[in-house]
Amino acid sequence: MAQVVAEKVFSEQRRLQLVQGDITAEEVDAIVNAANRYLQHGGGVAGAIVRRGGSVIQEESDRWVREHGPVAHDSPAYTTAGQLPCRYVIHAVGPMWGEGDEDEKLCAAVRGSLRVAEQLGCASLALPAISTGIFGFPKERAARLILRTLADYFDARPSGTLKTVRVTLLDPPTLSAFQEAWQELWGSPSPEA
Repeated sequence: MAQVVAEKVFSEQRRLQLVQGDITAEEVDAIVNAANRYLQHGGGVAGAIVRRGGSVIQEESDRWVREHGPVAHDSPAYTTAGQLPCRYVIHAVGPMWGEGDEDEKLCAAVRGSLRVAEQLGCASLALPAISTGIFGFPKERAARLILRTLADYFDARPSGTLKTVRVTLLDPPTLSAFQEAWQELWGSPSPEA
């Protein structure tokens, strides 16, 4: 069961939530997949999404790459969600640590995911700690960048279809890194914050 561990409310009651839980169980309009450029969903979050959502997600991903080419950091792909409890999966490509300009590429992947969610008319979105798994991006650094990018998005767009964004994290070390970044930005990471 997902648990909200922190929440920040922006204008027009738009909410940013930090959640401990399984992103594949999130009942939102769309979830973000931490993908590779060729949308081959073998391991990590991507593998879990396909295992739970079904092969249709991989089939649609393969078709996307055939039609549009490899996915860029700032232009995520999207597919239906198969058997997941959401409508869409937005496939964001974060940077591999050490490839250069990682901070900007990670922020571009987050901004691109938000833009695609709005284009799809989504009111709610859940995203993982993009690039912090096998791509090796340091969790603490990613946490600060992801949370700041999400806050900047809400601050810059006081209205829009997207009302709730949930950063949904399964493992305790990643959650801890995001709680520390949350406290740096907004103080105590409690649901009342």
